[in-house]
Amino acid sequence: MEKPIVSIIGKPNVGKSTLFNKIVGRKISITEDTPGVTRDRIYSDASWQGRKFLLVDTGGLDLKDEDIFMSGIKEQADIALDMSDVIIFLLDGVEGVSSNDLEIASYLRRSKKNIILAVNKFDSKVAKNNYYDFFELGLGSPITISAEQGSGVGDLLDEVVKDFKLDLSEEDDDSIRVTLIGKPNVGKSSLVNHILGEERVLVTNIPGTTRDSIDSHFKYKDNELILVDTAGLRKKKKISESVERYSVIRTLTAIERSSVCVLLIDATEGVSEQDAKIVGYAHDNNKAIIIAVNKWDAIEKDNKSVKTFEKAIRERLPFINYAPILFISALTGQRVNNLLDMILLVNNNYNHRIKTGVLNDILNRAVLMNQPPSDKGKRGKLYYGAQVGVRPPKFLLSINDRELFHFSYLRYIENQIREAYSFDGVPIIIELKNRGENG
Repeated sequence: MEKPIVSIIGKPNVGKSTLFNKIVGRKISITEDTPGVTRDRIYSDASWQGRKFLLVDTGGLDLKDEDIFMSGIKEQADIALDMSDVIIFLLDGVEGVSSNDLEIASYLRRSKKNIILAVNKFDSKVAKNNYYDFFELGLGSPITISAEQGSGVGDLLDEVVKDFKLDLSEEDDDSIRVTLIGKPNVGKSSLVNHILGEERVLVTNIPGTTRDSIDSHFKYKDNELILVDTAGLRKKKKISESVERYSVIRTLTAIERSSVCVLLIDATEGVSEQDAKIVGYAHDNNKAIIIAVNKWDAIEKDNKSVKTFEKAIRERLPFINYAPILFISALTGQRVNNLLDMILLVNNNYNHRIKTGVLNDILNRAVLMNQPPSDKGKRGKLYYGAQVGVRPPKFLLSINDRELFHFSYLRYIENQIREAYSFDGVPIIIELKNRGENG
């Protein structure tokens, strides 16, 4: 069942992100007393009284502002307006009606969409005195709310969903959640835009224009994917604004919620310490990982360029030697389809389960070729193994003495499993249990 789309539109700093967070029930949009902080459309699933919809938070609109970001926000708002079923036009009750509000009202009326007028901050006496001024916008009776306190939000949602169908389906979400990670300005937003075929994410040559993580839903080869474009993580000493600090938290949260993380590296800059820190967080969270070297079209190459670059990546990021490396260009689209195919493969690996009999055949062959270590006349024995989890694949080995199974031997066992089932892009967890132990 396709969800209706509801967009929140209004001038800067009227509380759009606060209302968005109140409706979806968790802090997704950045809320900060800085006009223009939400510069892209932010999406989240939401529901009210059994009616599901997709909620969109847009950047603050100022139709007279010629700023580079504002022109981009206007384009984003145009797209949101075009695809929305319902628009919540949010205004600041304390400030009253401004010339900007009048401009936006005129802009919205031309869309012929279902516009719901909502006046925020109505817990203030000043706002109550301004109430009747909002009728001059020509958009009907305003619904008064306090997004921060939550008062009136239920009445607003009653109006929003009144024509939506009741969704009784309890389908599991089989979407593959893919998070793009990397430093600022490596091309994450450009890659999203190329894949989606529309400028959904604001792209400029100024590092850090994506401050939030942005969810984009699309279908590839009959698979539902959610592509998450995150803010580029900077070095800590460069994080001065509290907004940037929020972005770091948002990126780390996006990684935790994802299945596959794609680390984008700038081919013109190579692998940096910051790349290692960012992907290290994904590795520590046991995520499937792909490395995509972007801007490959922008460097001079010879027949050794790929091998040289791969060697540099492996030396700098040895802890994710399971991650496949692709060389792409988000600008030209070079090998972007290969990346999408790799995402599907890696996601399958992330969820793959080996039958117990097959796994033990692999383990028995591994022990025949290379016996476990011994110490003081006592040799390690591997009795059997079982796969006890996926996302990532997790194996439990029953042994006689875990003290005899050193890291190097477990790495050997992991390599034997990988030879049988590639598990490209996926970390493998091996745990030990002394025979006779519970659990």
